[in-house]
Amino acid sequence: MTIQELLTFPLFSEELGIDLQSGKDHELFKWLLATLLFGGPVSRDIARKTYRTFQKYRLLDPLSITRAGWSYLVHPVMREGGYVRHDGVTASHIMETCGTLQQYYQGSLNTLHSMAESPRDLENRLTALRGMEPASANIFLRELRPIWDKANPEPLAVVNEMAKKFKLNLAQMDRKSPAFAKVESALIRLKQTRSKNPRRA
Repeated sequence: MTIQELLTFPLFSEELGIDLQSGKDHELFKWLLATLLFGGPVSRDIARKTYRTFQKYRLLDPLSITRAGWSYLVHPVMREGGYVRHDGVTASHIMETCGTLQQYYQGSLNTLHSMAESPRDLENRLTALRGMEPASANIFLRELRPIWDKANPEPLAVVNEMAKKFKLNLAQMDRKSPAFAKVESALIRLKQTRSKNPRRA
């Protein structure tokens, strides 16, 4: 697998129709919501379906979600998304995250980024959000490297593992470039595919 071949893979945000390149707050929040869902204790299919359900009910900004309330997130939203367990916990995380964004950052992820003093501080502010574990923060930030000055998480071990497998020297690439984000995302996809199909590993 070459760099050029990896560049043909879509970013995870692109797969969901999220336009991170715009840098607009409503697109950034969509990606945060998706990150919280994909970082949760459910399959990728359920996470994707649940994100689409949030779209269906037009719950794609902190204020709309807060107004809808916890019970509405659990049912119908999470249930329609395919949640059987963990729906209440995930709904609580999303509600609390929306509340924190509104209380401290005027509901704006761009404001959160502006207030961060460094890449590490940015990661700390994100992991302070309820339900945003370090791995989830990495998911969120890696596609924002070309957009946010302070977004520069270390590539996950799986990325370096897959790069070594394909004899790719990631150190030669600009980590803040859109191309690096594409390659990183593609390597993670390939690892996930191989994990589901062990005969191909």
